[in-house]
Amino acid sequence: MSAPGTSTVFIIDDDAGMRAAIQGLLKAEGLRSEAFATPQEFLKSSHLDSPGCLVLDVRLRGVSGLDFQGELTEMGLQTPIVFITAHGDIPMTVKAMKSGAVQFLTKPFRDQDLLDAVHEALDRDHVRREQQREIADLQQRYATLTAREREVMALIVSGMLNKQIASELGTSEITVKTHRAQVIRKMQAGSVADLVRAAEKLKGTSTK
Repeated sequence: MSAPGTSTVFIIDDDAGMRAAIQGLLKAEGLRSEAFATPQEFLKSSHLDSPGCLVLDVRLRGVSGLDFQGELTEMGLQTPIVFITAHGDIPMTVKAMKSGAVQFLTKPFRDQDLLDAVHEALDRDHVRREQQREIADLQQRYATLTAREREVMALIVSGMLNKQIASELGTSEITVKTHRAQVIRKMQAGSVADLVRAAEKLKGTSTK
């Protein structure tokens, strides 16, 4: 579970009474929150990529909550969203969930349902940020490897033994052992299995 004090629940709803009610509920749960009447107010704030989640009304003045979800995605923001609405239907729910929403609650919803959804959203955000930090750390370590060390690492994780790597690279086994030790040290891998896991996590990133 993410620590309540490290994240903020951002509420976007044009109903002042609803904003106040949700903030009161979150405060009683020990959760920090900030409320906005419009998406534009939120976009002008300094919290766009802050740890937390969004509680977002579907029907807002001037813009649809679903359209705003798409806008955030286009901006590269992955803040988890809990949708709330008094006018929900199945197609709307399906669209929101397919676009990554954590939950879609129809007003009037139970307090506990909202709290459960918010906690799930905060946990999802916490896990995503931890994974991003881990990948960034691995990329920094990988960047310290020389071109030859990267070649050796690729062959190690493919399952080759030192003798096979030496043959593949046209070098001595002693040299391969030296490179292998450097790779393990620089990547801070406790074992070949750790190195394989690191290589898997680096796949799909810009690191080659």
